[in-house]
Amino acid sequence: MMARQAGLTAGPHGGPAAAPPQPPARQPRIAGAAPRQGQVLTTKVGLQMPTGMAYDEWERAGRQLAGVLDSSSWWLGDWLRYGKDHYTDRYQRGIQAVGLSYQTLRNYAWVSRRFDFTRRRPTLSFQHHAELASMPVEDQDRWLDRAEQGQWTTKQLRGAIRAARQGEQLPRTPTEPSRRLEVPGSRVQWWHKAAEQLGVDFEQWVMTTLDSAAASALDDLAEQTRPVAVSA
Repeated sequence: MMARQAGLTAGPHGGPAAAPPQPPARQPRIAGAAPRQGQVLTTKVGLQMPTGMAYDEWERAGRQLAGVLDSSSWWLGDWLRYGKDHYTDRYQRGIQAVGLSYQTLRNYAWVSRRFDFTRRRPTLSFQHHAELASMPVEDQDRWLDRAEQGQWTTKQLRGAIRAARQGEQLPRTPTEPSRRLEVPGSRVQWWHKAAEQLGVDFEQWVMTTLDSAAASALDDLAEQTRPVAVSA
């Protein structure tokens, strides 16, 4: 399904359904066969690129693949949300069955819950939304508008947010009183390394990670305390 939406063709290793039988006069394609002229084949283990592919076609295929990858974050987040809402006693079994990382899915689901369908911007990436997920709704929409109008990359959005917090671009709004948390220096360095590895702002990464963990813990608590229906 993803390959067809991206304008790519599913190959022998990755198609969602078996191809219809070919007429006897035609030879079936085999694994490892070269792609046809101008055709990119997607498989579970990679891409098969045609020989002599024009640059414009190669660039277009990259944009399509990036679009599928970005959309899949929303898809997986919504998928987990549905499972948690409808199969509270079985959705973890479903995650194990498909072999996906639970923590990664929970992060996707948390961002998905923070942005309903009507507020998601198709022109912006999932990561744009993730950068804003911990903000109040009105701030999210304001930053999404600015990023969309300015055609900002995720890095540009992150920089604008950082500058705004420093009072260089936008006036500061009243904030809640903050408390100082004493953290060992080795921990802070470790966290910085994790944020750098992901290419995100350290402060935003800390808030997003803690918010996601808090949401997950509260969800688990709600499931544990939810009444269980007992049949007569």
